[in-house]
Amino acid sequence: MNQDTIGDFYECVMQYRTQNPITRLDYPDPDVIRVEDTYYMVSTTMHFMPGCEILRSYDLLNWEHAAYVYDKLDSTPEQRLEGNGNIYGKGMWAASLRYHKGRFYVCFVANDTGKTYLYTAERIEGSWEKRTIEGFYHDCSLLFDEDDSIYIVYGNKDIYLTQLKEDLSGPKEGGLHRLIVSDAGNPMLGYEGSHFYKINGKYYVFLIHSLREAWRRVEACFVADSLEGEFQGGDILNDDIGYCDQGVAQGGIVDTPEGKWYAVLFQDRGAVGRIPVLIPVTWENDFPVLGQQGRVPERLEVSSTRPSYRYAPLVQSDDFRGPKALPEEELARAYGCFGLKSCWQFNHEPDLSLVEWKKEEGSLQIMTGKLCSNITQARNVLTQRMTYPGCGCEVTVDITHLKDGDVAGICALQGIYGYIGVTRRAGKAYVVMVGKEAEDADMNAFSKAAESGREWEAVPIEGNRIRLKMDADFTGMKDEVKFCYFDRSEVAYKNVGITHKLYFKLDHFTGCRVGLFVYSTKETGGRATFTDFVYKER
Repeated sequence: MNQDTIGDFYECVMQYRTQNPITRLDYPDPDVIRVEDTYYMVSTTMHFMPGCEILRSYDLLNWEHAAYVYDKLDSTPEQRLEGNGNIYGKGMWAASLRYHKGRFYVCFVANDTGKTYLYTAERIEGSWEKRTIEGFYHDCSLLFDEDDSIYIVYGNKDIYLTQLKEDLSGPKEGGLHRLIVSDAGNPMLGYEGSHFYKINGKYYVFLIHSLREAWRRVEACFVADSLEGEFQGGDILNDDIGYCDQGVAQGGIVDTPEGKWYAVLFQDRGAVGRIPVLIPVTWENDFPVLGQQGRVPERLEVSSTRPSYRYAPLVQSDDFRGPKALPEEELARAYGCFGLKSCWQFNHEPDLSLVEWKKEEGSLQIMTGKLCSNITQARNVLTQRMTYPGCGCEVTVDITHLKDGDVAGICALQGIYGYIGVTRRAGKAYVVMVGKEAEDADMNAFSKAAESGREWEAVPIEGNRIRLKMDADFTGMKDEVKFCYFDRSEVAYKNVGITHKLYFKLDHFTGCRVGLFVYSTKETGGRATFTDFVYKER
């Protein structure tokens, strides 16, 4: 069913079937809430900015962009990709999203600064007020209790419960602080990813961890009758949906207006990232039961609170001409990336003085401001998530103002990156395909960031405008990307270089993204102009 007909379908039926996973995009560590008829989901955005993206939905199946919580975090040299510094694998992690007495709360840690951040707003669109909470609360979850007391649950292996001050500035003096669950001795992943709730007078903490005998993400839950009582429970979901032995875990639960419950967890899908999965939740003796007979259903029925609503896609093509006409509120939502479409994010905090958007021409021009040896240190790389099970992206690049040693093009951005670009050497232009090779497939093995990728092919070209294209295949963790360019002499696309193998690794800790880039190796001040970006989902 395509986007044009989906609205008509909604008008015919309120209940319909969905297929897991639900977004087909990298939205890890999800937390989800419902405010009246609207669901909101937040996920980890790490080093991409604007950051801390919040999605909205009316059916838990279809999601669209609602807001970014911040444009920039602390503007440290590392967050700005200055020199050789970066925050890959760090940045904002695993936010807690809550709504209490007319205000939204987003709480998360940043692993590069070692701080716990609290953002609040009266509307999901913002503006968001920034504060910090004294202490560092890994994978935290907030709870506002009925007596107006506030608690935070957090930790890795050892899970703690701490009472906070009324203003959430730090731990409450003399307040409750205790260890509630421990997974000490787990040689793999110990309990983390806390999600804390009070439901029908009982306290529930949902956690992720790995089996001890082998790597496998598993969801656990513990329940107590009081905050001082013993938390009892264990594993509640150990399933891979028949996909490559990749477990499903970590995320929030939410109820529907009619009283049904669902969990939104994530599953590793290889290089494309960690994708949300929707799971029905039932209750037996006040304890959650996830899935159907211990399994995540591939298909399930959901209902919509706004059956005729049409969602904006989370990934999009872009002619860089901007909106024709939109109300102010819709403009802020749809064009929330420093004025660009909200589907875009920059890799690290951008230097907007080097970016020029010419709407009347339908072009985006990026200038270089630093020298770097490879694409992971290039500033102002503009990115979108890539789609499971595959996608194709293409763009036209004008290289008129590239300097000798500059490279501009389109990339598959990750630690083990690959790209097709155009470079100038001694005044001549070449199409090049470059790929960073992995030493092994181990997720925990970091790539050597300082090392440049290998150039697999260089083809001389004429002219200053060229169409570049890449196609990615993530089916069954195949995780491959191919590159080609439009050869005017043959009036056809022509492959260049090799089929590049992609890997999800903890050095970047995010799914692979398409990126538009330019960087300099010899002299700054060169620039590239990008037009007519096309994104095709398989």
